[in-house]
Amino acid sequence: MSDYHVVKNQNGGWEARQNNAERSSFHGETQAEAESAAKRFAANSGGGEVRIHGLDGRIRDSDTIPPARDPFPPRDKRH
Repeated sequence: MSDYHVVKNQNGGWEARQNNAERSSFHGETQAEAESAAKRFAANSGGGEVRIHGLDGRIRDSDTIPPARDPFPPRDKRH
């Protein structure tokens, strides 16, 4: 089970980065590409959380990837 963050790269584009990793797992031009890659990586590792950061660096959305358990199931109505 692995958690991933989708963050803006300083040099342009977006990254999918595993929690506490030194390097990114994926680099793409759009946030949607990086989000898709992060969800795929999380699913392949047995599930986890994907946290999507906005341009300001703050977490703007989070998604639980199965088979991981959602810690707040009633509140997560967007996914």
